[in-house]
Amino acid sequence: MLNIHEIRKNPDGLDFEVNFDLVADLKGRNPEILGIRDVLARGKAQYEDGLYFLDYDLSYTITLASSRSMEPVERKETYLVNEIFMENHGEKISQDLIDDDLVLGLEGDEIDLAESVADNILLNIPLKVLTAEEEAGQDFPVGQDWQVMTEEEYRRQQEEQKASKSPFASLKNLFDEEN
Repeated sequence: MLNIHEIRKNPDGLDFEVNFDLVADLKGRNPEILGIRDVLARGKAQYEDGLYFLDYDLSYTITLASSRSMEPVERKETYLVNEIFMENHGEKISQDLIDDDLVLGLEGDEIDLAESVADNILLNIPLKVLTAEEEAGQDFPVGQDWQVMTEEEYRRQQEEQKASKSPFASLKNLFDEEN
């Protein structure tokens, strides 16, 4: 938690470096997360003209299931987070900014850094997760009477099926010269 009064007192801003243990919270909010470790937020909170600026580098290692094989995949993530907070005073301009998601409203006298970190991790979960072998190779899973294929392979197969079902398919080689 970052106290807004402490942030206001420091004209250069309030520096922080915090490690978090958010495994239970994040797994409860998103069951796709198999594990998360080494969550570190390092940055600064500043006050200027009625706004609180929260800027920090977020890094962590997250374990998710592969999109293809469901094998666990560890991914090291690092990115910059910038958030702007404003105290709720009920002014129309302030409420419009909050409604448009340009700023976040403050409830109470603290900025909950753990909540900010957890929300940003959840917002940045990738849709496509592959193991190193799956990324390197073009082999897709296959089974009895089924296979995964690319869109290009699917289109090609559909065109071949369409051509073979044509009533003129048997006449295809009618005018070919014989050797």
